[in-house]
Amino acid sequence: MISIKKYIERNGEELFRAALDSYRSVVAAIGESSVLACPPVGSALRQNLLPLQAALSAESTPDLLQETGQRVEAELTQWGSGAAGYFKQRAGEVKELLIILARTAEATGERDQRYSRQFQEFTGRLEAMADLHDLVLIRDSLVKSAIDLRTCAHAMAEESQKSVARLREDMSVYQARLDDAERLAGQDPLTRLDNRRRVESSIEYRMAQQKAFSVLLLDLNAFKQVNDTCGHLAGDELLKQFSAELKSGFRATDVVGRWGGDEFIVVLDAGLQDINAHIERISRWVFGDYTIRVGDASRKVAVSAAIGAAHWQAGDSLRTLLDRADAAMYRDKRAAAKSRA
Repeated sequence: MISIKKYIERNGEELFRAALDSYRSVVAAIGESSVLACPPVGSALRQNLLPLQAALSAESTPDLLQETGQRVEAELTQWGSGAAGYFKQRAGEVKELLIILARTAEATGERDQRYSRQFQEFTGRLEAMADLHDLVLIRDSLVKSAIDLRTCAHAMAEESQKSVARLREDMSVYQARLDDAERLAGQDPLTRLDNRRRVESSIEYRMAQQKAFSVLLLDLNAFKQVNDTCGHLAGDELLKQFSAELKSGFRATDVVGRWGGDEFIVVLDAGLQDINAHIERISRWVFGDYTIRVGDASRKVAVSAAIGAAHWQAGDSLRTLLDRADAAMYRDKRAAAKSRA
């Protein structure tokens, strides 16, 4: 049996190249994950990591590898600070809006001492949110505060119609901002499709309603080659084009989402007997040639995907349903690979 030391001595160059490939993959994954986690600052991190990734080659010296590691660490630190500041700013905007709303409500309550205490408590709760950092807690507090505010507003309606009208107008602004925040929270920033969290919520809702439905999982074929040969910007453009075509092929009541990376999911109110017709329509109208920009030139890219389908059955959990669809998708991918061989 050969020892590890001898193996390294005999295969040092091969091991070094494998380590470099892994290093480059990790750096690329960091860039992609940063975009998903916080798009406004993630794109800059991904762009800054590209030259570091490209510099890692077989001619790299130990000093270059150490310097690359330090630069990656510095970029991550800068991204972390930027992401934290971005989320803090967004939360601050919502809090500021609610504080303004609370002040308006408190001023209205001063006209009737019977409601003064409720409005003061409402204002105090909103001001206390400035110390919260968990977005779930912030949202729960906002919802409870909005319910309390609405209750007081209705109680005062008979005594001061003009003041209540102004208060309702402020509440409408708040509701619009809250709805907009909810929409963005459930949307994939690149493709504008529903994100994984919203898709899972849609599936769980259908399960709770005991409604017949099915899911389709799609995994784009050879998408990594597009990123490697055309660049990530071209890859992003292709994902956006494919997403628009995929969504247009389904009804407004169906849910079309990005599951992650180059994987997509469709939740449709249909039984197994209708699934094949939907898959056929995707193959005919969504798959095909797409035109993307690569630098100053245009390039056609043939796009197809492996598809797996599963129909919800009573007793299925979210996990078991998705596992069946995932297994079916990989069977389709293996079958396609054999047919091409």
